[in-house]
Amino acid sequence: MPRRPPQFVPAALLLTLASLVGAAAQAEEASPSFRRDVMAVLSKAGCNLGTCHGNANGKGGFKLSLRGEDPAADYQVLTRDVVGRRINPLSPEDSLILRKPTLQMPHEGGGRFRSDSPEFAILRDWIAAGGRNDRDSARAVAGLRIEPREAVVTAGETVSLQVFAEDADGALQDVTRWAVYEPSQPTLDISIDGQVRSALPIEATIAVRYLDRQLPVRVAFVRDADMEWSGPEPQNRIDEFVFQKQQQLKIQPAPLCDDVTFLRRATLDLLGLPPTADEARRFLASSDPHKRGRLIDELLDRPEFAEHWALKWADLLRSEEKTLDRKGVENLHAWLKLQLARDEPWNELAHQLLSASGSTYAEPATNYYRALRDPFVRAETTAQVFLGVRLQCAKCHSHPFDRWTQDDYYAWANAFARVDYKIVENKRRDDNDSHEFDGEQIVFSKPEGDVKDPRTGRPRPARVLSHEVPPIDADRDRRQALADWVVDPANPYFARAQVNRVWFHLLGRGLVDPIDDFRITNPASHPELLDWLADEFVAGGCRIKPLVRMIMRSATYQLACDLNESSHADESNYSHTVPRRLSAETLADAMALALDAPVRFKGYPGDVRAGQLPGVGPMRARDGTPDLGDRFLKTFGKPPRLQSCECERVAAPTLAQTFQLISGGLLDDLLRSSDNRIRRALEQGQSDSDTVRELYWAALSREPVEAEFLAAQARLASADGEPSRRAALEDIAWALVNSNEFLFRR
Repeated sequence: MPRRPPQFVPAALLLTLASLVGAAAQAEEASPSFRRDVMAVLSKAGCNLGTCHGNANGKGGFKLSLRGEDPAADYQVLTRDVVGRRINPLSPEDSLILRKPTLQMPHEGGGRFRSDSPEFAILRDWIAAGGRNDRDSARAVAGLRIEPREAVVTAGETVSLQVFAEDADGALQDVTRWAVYEPSQPTLDISIDGQVRSALPIEATIAVRYLDRQLPVRVAFVRDADMEWSGPEPQNRIDEFVFQKQQQLKIQPAPLCDDVTFLRRATLDLLGLPPTADEARRFLASSDPHKRGRLIDELLDRPEFAEHWALKWADLLRSEEKTLDRKGVENLHAWLKLQLARDEPWNELAHQLLSASGSTYAEPATNYYRALRDPFVRAETTAQVFLGVRLQCAKCHSHPFDRWTQDDYYAWANAFARVDYKIVENKRRDDNDSHEFDGEQIVFSKPEGDVKDPRTGRPRPARVLSHEVPPIDADRDRRQALADWVVDPANPYFARAQVNRVWFHLLGRGLVDPIDDFRITNPASHPELLDWLADEFVAGGCRIKPLVRMIMRSATYQLACDLNESSHADESNYSHTVPRRLSAETLADAMALALDAPVRFKGYPGDVRAGQLPGVGPMRARDGTPDLGDRFLKTFGKPPRLQSCECERVAAPTLAQTFQLISGGLLDDLLRSSDNRIRRALEQGQSDSDTVRELYWAALSREPVEAEFLAAQARLASADGEPSRRAALEDIAWALVNSNEFLFRR
């Protein structure tokens, strides 16, 4: 029978077909959105975290993009992957994506939601509606709004967070249940719908994430107690910021430290040395009410300041002899000292380092690039050192905690692609070690060359780390362009990163901590203070000394180590000074000064202090066994300078350090030296009382108290003869340099 032409289809049938199509369209419209709803459920359940299916290799044959950064790929895996297809449109509730997280089937990740939960309903309804891909129709999230962004409540109370996704047209959707809450303190209790509680006083940051947007929320739970705040009188604007927050959090600060503590603290911080006995006596005997401020000024003008702070920057710039060779290390160190001694603007120093060209011997700043041999290392190091941005994560995927994408990473790395080297000579001793360089090199910018994005096989236009700045012009020297941007006063990172680093070295903890991890989910403990300090730094010409002076003159810097009921748990509000162990170089030099006997380092004159060494020990020791001084520095955490991070300097105590102080060769040599403080006291016929007092002044910058003096006298009274008397004095000196008062900056 011939097929009826289309024009003869009955009207009733047409109406029926139209109604079915309309119903399907309505069902599609009403079904959950893959981009907005399904992706949010996967994130909320933790399915796409790095510890689960967001891992680079996935889990159990099922791989999602990390934290949902690639919805298109996730849709493909869920619906089209032949091997691991996770949905069953014919029987939605039998889908693996539902059975496993509800533990209807074994699941290594455990139960993620229940079968009667909204999460289950969203996934089921999406699958039942055909698992549609709404790539072109889903409403994009333009931003988040969170209420409140900051909260201070009494411990035991609840902070109720409300999270709204904002569309491009300003429409808001309440996504409180679907947001992910990641607290900086694991003891914080956060419910699925954003109810935050803590039974104990605590301060924390919560990274609130919805899809690809995230914002930080700061919450503080304070003691349920009345407190009349009675801190020291503010000395400058710094104290006003710090003390205001302490009052808000009901934290009572410690009193100001005594003169002995301040003298040692200031001298150790600025010079990397303790005060001498004579300096201590003069300072403590002075009745000048402004003597602390005058001391700071005097210390800033001493050459040891430039030496000590050059050492900090040499660590970050990877100034070690295997890559730079000895002459390059010494040239860079001398240049850094000169810049610090002259208090040259720090933005100019940074610009010279980033744009340097020429001989690594004639132009010391070029050694910055000599240590960084490929564009990725240059890009990551520059971001971390000068901008306080850890960009490494974005090399493989969008940064999980910040705004940086892979596009940003490869565009920034491409700005460093045209650095090249002319190796004038290389006298390396190991022909099999391609990382060793011994000889002059010429650093220059070549006219061509790019870093390719591995996802496309093509280079991305070189640009700086800012979405507001256009790509670098093709006819510009890329390093000049990025150096100009890095130090531009409009750059929101440079000044804040440098101020934060100085604050860290003086207070022991950065306003942003870790100090080189500026990101939206790691806000400053005192954001207004950080911004004010950065503004002052820029207004003062980006000079380090005025910044150091201002911080050290504050009452905040001068607080004692005392703890009280309100401050014992405080880690980030500077209510007291946290004792810190002396660094490797400072400890070695302090021991040498206390005993008035030098620590010797192979390849350098005998009067060179540990804090004056341009490089690190291993290269100097390649012609023989490392000497006692180099082994001591390595044991106590002197960094090998293979990373551009403060974390490379190890501060944690070890058993090896304990043995070094109890019976190590270096301390034993200093105590037994034929020309140390003890030997000269005996030769000059100094009385035991005077010798003990001098040892206390040299080691601890003070007189011994009565109990200490009596204990020393008792030890000396047991001595029989000259050798025994010297041994008794050595025991007293040994006890002093092993005391916490000596080993710690308080």
